[in-house]
Amino acid sequence: MILIRHAQSEFNVVYGATRQDPGIEDPKLTQTGRDQARALGPALREFGVARLLVSPYTRALETAALLCESHDVPVTIEPLVRERAAFSCDVGSRRDELAARWPEHAFDHIDDIWWSPHQEGDEALRERGRSFRRSVARDAGWRELAVVTHWGFIKALTGLAVANCAMVRFDPTGSSPPAELVPAPQT
Repeated sequence: MILIRHAQSEFNVVYGATRQDPGIEDPKLTQTGRDQARALGPALREFGVARLLVSPYTRALETAALLCESHDVPVTIEPLVRERAAFSCDVGSRRDELAARWPEHAFDHIDDIWWSPHQEGDEALRERGRSFRRSVARDAGWRELAVVTHWGFIKALTGLAVANCAMVRFDPTGSSPPAELVPAPQT
């Protein structure tokens, strides 16, 4: 499977420059982020991606929508792959708001408030990662799956700290090298 960190968000720009939380809840992508996601879309075909699993945060949903412009595949919304609750950007949008903005996706299987209201500790994040890994490893189609997720979740699964729109090849079964950074197209 391919893990994809969402493209650059408004939060990433400010936090990257100041290292201070700018107070932006559920941020949108920047123009650079939109360009990153569009450039990455064609690579999904190259990797044999047949479906996307996407975090319900706006930045992940926007990334997925742009990826699908050039490689249209089914999208499933999955709160399990959300970001670690640590910053203002980790406050999401309510289920009904998301459903109104993305009517092409099903949100009825997620809670109205699907993000964690409290800071998530290291062990809780690792356990969520283990739960995801077990669940996906049982899915015979995991090799054709791409997951649009976040820095903290990818780091918990793989140990890798990745840039926006980075791709990581990941084997949830552990039968091959567990994680490998994949070069992404340049924007």
